[in-house]
Amino acid sequence: MDVTYMMGLLGGLALFLYGMQMMSSGLEAAAGNKIKLILEKLTANRLIGVLAGAVITSIIQSSSATTVMVVGFVNSGMMTLNQAIWIIMGANIGTTITGQLIALNIGGIAPLAAFIGVAAMIFQKNEKIRHIGEILAGLGVLFIGMNMMGSAMKPLAEDESFINILTKFEHPILGILTGTVFTALIQSSSASVGILQALAGSGAIGLESAAFVLFGQNIGTCITAFLAAIGANINAKRTTLIHVMFNVFGTVVFTILCLVTPVISMVKSWTPLNAPAQIANLHTMFNVVTTLLLLPVGIWLGKIATIILRDKEGEAGTEEMRVQYLIDIKHINTEKLGISVVCVEGIKKELLRMMELTKKNVFEAFEVFADQKKNALGEIVKREEYVDYLNKEISKYITSAVSYEKTSGGSRIFNSLFTVTSNIERMSDHAINIAGYSKIIREKNITFSKQADSELESMKQTCIKLFDLLMERTADFVTWHEKIACMEQKMDDMTARYRDNMYERIKSGQCSDEGSILFSEALTDFERIGDHALNISSEMLKIEMVNH
Repeated sequence: MDVTYMMGLLGGLALFLYGMQMMSSGLEAAAGNKIKLILEKLTANRLIGVLAGAVITSIIQSSSATTVMVVGFVNSGMMTLNQAIWIIMGANIGTTITGQLIALNIGGIAPLAAFIGVAAMIFQKNEKIRHIGEILAGLGVLFIGMNMMGSAMKPLAEDESFINILTKFEHPILGILTGTVFTALIQSSSASVGILQALAGSGAIGLESAAFVLFGQNIGTCITAFLAAIGANINAKRTTLIHVMFNVFGTVVFTILCLVTPVISMVKSWTPLNAPAQIANLHTMFNVVTTLLLLPVGIWLGKIATIILRDKEGEAGTEEMRVQYLIDIKHINTEKLGISVVCVEGIKKELLRMMELTKKNVFEAFEVFADQKKNALGEIVKREEYVDYLNKEISKYITSAVSYEKTSGGSRIFNSLFTVTSNIERMSDHAINIAGYSKIIREKNITFSKQADSELESMKQTCIKLFDLLMERTADFVTWHEKIACMEQKMDDMTARYRDNMYERIKSGQCSDEGSILFSEALTDFERIGDHALNISSEMLKIEMVNH
């Protein structure tokens, strides 16, 4: 093959892949966090789930990205395994939109689309218009790359050695393996199908050979989600297995159909003069028919995955410090999806774990302070170490995720979550302070008045109500934030009132100097816990504003 044609092929391939990345990045950025909101409103209804998966994948132009997102949501507990089944089915249908778009063959206006898109990206300050410009520019560059690849491949249609190689793809196993390996390498079925369409458009390959490569491409696209599930929990791994089973089942069914029925001839007859459209139509048929066949028995995919990947005995009860819900960022295809959409729910779950540990520490700290006979200080210290560990791991994770995040909204969310984790950790520090005063109280045999004991009990109960409110699931974040602000003000008022009461006790001789100092320190910690709670609710409100 001439070097000039080879350079044209590689250059066209580069533009095609870059255009696809630009287009999907612009679409995802324009959609923002609406993707997550669609899934949050998802019900157990299988048809709605399939539709949601198809719509989301049509928006971000990547079934791999959708599946990675679903793996993350299952890992965080935001979505059940059964809900994930329907999303995955829909994602496989949605990914065929790219092929249908390519089959439209609008290459003639591709340079104009690229020019308008680039102009909008450079000269427009409005963020939404710039995202639309990125979509147009990506679409234009994609078709320019397709045209370059098509031109470079035309001589191959007459090259006997190349034709002999492609003819071998008519062997089902060889074609499927080729499609699987190639798609696994580039981690995008949309891109690999587009390249196959370019080959078909140049006349280098017919549908008889391309069909089996196409089926293999559907299996190869599972590699991205497989990598994302490494290190995730067992249900996230089952989600990936379901994705593989879906595509393997479809490949087996359609391979048999192509061998014993005139399916290929039928698809060719729909668009006899448009080879790329033939591949796009077969791709759509593959995923729609497979979904229709598996839809009535989809729950069984989950059951089979559960049988294959069984729960490990003792896994849930381990006391070893570890994170449970953070999905490995290294294995997420961030070119197709804002990383925040995948990671945020897992971070929130870990923050809830931190909050539970901190709540126990605050409760027991007041118990130890009020009754020095209670020997809970060791347990409080252990939990504090766990809180510190989670704070460090979550903070490292957020720092890593921010470097991958491509949207301004996603970056703001990560910044807020970073602030939340540090505030939870500081609340646990104040619990350690309160518990630590008990040592001095015990060593110096300090006693408190009944009024002081009553005030300590009120402080403890107020803190418990505060934590319950912080961990409350709500759809109305504005009202939730206002409740916490009111609670924080109440804690400020209690601190001022109790400090005045303490001064009165000092005057009347009911409180020793050393006891008053420790009680005053406990009041300060109590008041600071309220401050940190308000900081947390403010950051969560910011996140909700970004999402909407």
